[in-house]
Amino acid sequence: MSLKNDNYKSTDKKIMNFAIELAENNKYLTGTNPSVGCVIVKNNKILSFATTNNGGRPHAERIALNKNKYNKGTSLYSTLEPCSHHGVTPPCTNAIIKNKVKRVYYSIEDKDFRTFNKTKKILRSKNIVAKSGLQKRNVYNLYKEYNYIRSNKAPYIIGKIASSLNLNILRNNSPITNEHSRNVSHILRFQNHAILTSYKTINTDNPKLNCRLNGLEKFSPTVVVIDKNLKIKINSYVIKNSKKK
Repeated sequence: MSLKNDNYKSTDKKIMNFAIELAENNKYLTGTNPSVGCVIVKNNKILSFATTNNGGRPHAERIALNKNKYNKGTSLYSTLEPCSHHGVTPPCTNAIIKNKVKRVYYSIEDKDFRTFNKTKKILRSKNIVAKSGLQKRNVYNLYKEYNYIRSNKAPYIIGKIASSLNLNILRNNSPITNEHSRNVSHILRFQNHAILTSYKTINTDNPKLNCRLNGLEKFSPTVVVIDKNLKIKINSYVIKNSKKK
């Protein structure tokens, strides 16, 4: 993919916008890790690109680097500050240094305290150009939930309720929502790691609380039930279909 016809500043924006699109396409598929888009460029040509793998690992930077045999002198664009800490996997900064990348551009800092604002110092100490802020306004919604969780050390919570215009939540024990509303509920289940309800809802409605959209069934949320006196019905769907961990 050639980018020769653009000036350098415009090229940077276009490449980062491409990385953002990659990350947006994979959002909600990367577990507890953020979805990151990464693009590697040399001589005005895109050599490789990647997103964080489904489940959260490997990270986008490592995947993109591993696609190339030679990364020396390249520019790496990432939607989020490359990690610089040892977690389940080694730091992405190690892979960047090892591959002799020349420049690293990322949109925003990673709110994870283990990495926040540390990447520039590490990369610059190895004579690698490191800059942040490129198209940062375009990634606000992409990392809204992630930044909230990291900044507040608390879960990002979405409330959902189905009610009629006169604020009733039941109508002769039959659903009051239409097919579109129910599909939105399944999208929310896919987008969240857990769903919280009470034993009363389980005992009254016997809901499945899983995602039943084609292709997204395996992304059903963990079901959390408030039931301090253990009144939940043992033969309810969520109990009978629960898995031991």
